[in-house]
Amino acid sequence: MIKNEKIKASEVHVTGLNGEDLGILSTKEALTLAKQLKVDLICTSLMSSPPPCRLIGSGQAKQEALQEKQQTRKREQAPKIKELRLTPQIEDHDLETKRQQAQRILQAGDAVLLVVKISGKEGAKAKELLEDLLKELSPYGRKQTGIQLSGKQAAVQVNPV
Repeated sequence: MIKNEKIKASEVHVTGLNGEDLGILSTKEALTLAKQLKVDLICTSLMSSPPPCRLIGSGQAKQEALQEKQQTRKREQAPKIKELRLTPQIEDHDLETKRQQAQRILQAGDAVLLVVKISGKEGAKAKELLEDLLKELSPYGRKQTGIQLSGKQAAVQVNPV
């Protein structure tokens, strides 16, 4: 973001404080206008000729730059993975509570790792439980991989849509 005297172009396309189009002015005229209004002249892009510039209050320019930086940082962060543990003998009410928790986590933009602890011959029941949960959570997220049965647990990761 280039500001005031640092703008090197001879002409700029100026937009006013309220978004009104002030047309193409020489850089000197635009800077004089900005000083009269006690605001900053901010160049929004150098890719076009003449470059588009806006008149912005000095505090507002800093605030917009900060918000843009925060948005960029937010987009770059990978989703967190939250683990929810279940058992094959889970009661219906408890299962509903876990489903709601998973739904809230997915809506917040994080991934959910659903883990069912198994012992003995409960593998088929655990897989069936996870398949039912996946069907119910399908509007909010999709599974990353298939259901993995390994030793004492069955697990599946669900990523937000």
